[in-house]
Amino acid sequence: MKPVFLALLLPIILLASCASPSGYDGYMTRPYTVRSVHYTPMSVNQALYYDETGEASWYNESSWFGLKRGNTSLGEKVQAWHVTGAHKTLPLPCRVKVTNLSNGKELKLRLNDRGPFIPGRIIDLTPRAAKKLGFHEHGITKVRVQVLSVGDGKYEKKRPRKKRFLFF
Repeated sequence: MKPVFLALLLPIILLASCASPSGYDGYMTRPYTVRSVHYTPMSVNQALYYDETGEASWYNESSWFGLKRGNTSLGEKVQAWHVTGAHKTLPLPCRVKVTNLSNGKELKLRLNDRGPFIPGRIIDLTPRAAKKLGFHEHGITKVRVQVLSVGDGKYEKKRPRKKRFLFF
C-alpha cells in the first residue's frame, strides 16, 4: 500500500472508533416482544420519576467461564465483573440507584439491557452488582429502584431536584 493511502485511511479508522459503542444515539424506547409478550418502554420523562419496589435477581451473559463476553440489548459487551443491569421498560441507557431492602446496601449502576423476563421481578443485575448489594448467594432479594438519569453524554437527562424552602 502506498503511504498516501495509509495516511488517509488512518484518520477514518480513528474517527470510526469514536462512534457510539453500540451504534445508537439517544434513547432506546422502541417496543419489543419476548416469548409472545409485548413490552412498550416508558417515555424519558416518565422514566425520570420511576421509583419502584420489587424483586431483583442476577444474571450472567458471559460464557466460557466468564472469558467470552455477552451482548446487551444496546449491543454493548458485558462480563460478569461489570456493574450493570437489565430492566423491561425503562429507556436504555439509564442510571439507577438500587437499594437492597434486606440489608440497606445501595449501588448506583447503568442499565444497558432488557429483562428480567420472569414474572414478579423488576430488575436483573450482573454478578458483581449482586455481590456489592449482598444477595449473590441468595439469588433474589427485595429492592427499591430509583432512576437518577436517562441517556448518555449529550442525551443525558437528569431527574429534577426537589426545591426546598429558602434553599434553591
